Amino acid sequence: MKLVIAIVQDQDAGFLVEELTKKNFRVTRLTTSGGFLKAGNTTLLMGVEEEDLAPLLDIIEENCKSREVSTHINPMNMPGESFIPYPITVKVGGATVFVLDVADYKRF
Repeated sequence: MKLVIAIVQDQDAGFLVEELTKKNFRVTRLTTSGGFLKAGNTTLLMGVEEEDLAPLLDIIEENCKSREVSTHINPMNMPGESFIPYPITVKVGGATVFVLDVADYKRF
């Protein structure tokens, strides 16, 4: 058995969870936030058998696409100095997926 932890953007999470449940995958959805952009994202927890791992990863890949967004970066400044935030474009989205071996599994 494997534990799959997928971190996805909020805007991808709804469609992804819908597709996963249609294919009979059990999923737990957690609301989380990222450190870099300080934007909301969703962390999904799924327990799957080894033979179901590839189809699960395919569903995640199909439903979580990367995109570019504009944001502002505040440069570091010394006390007394003024600063002007400047815009940058960063690539966000897709999915960050961790696959872990499960030593023991119980369902009550």
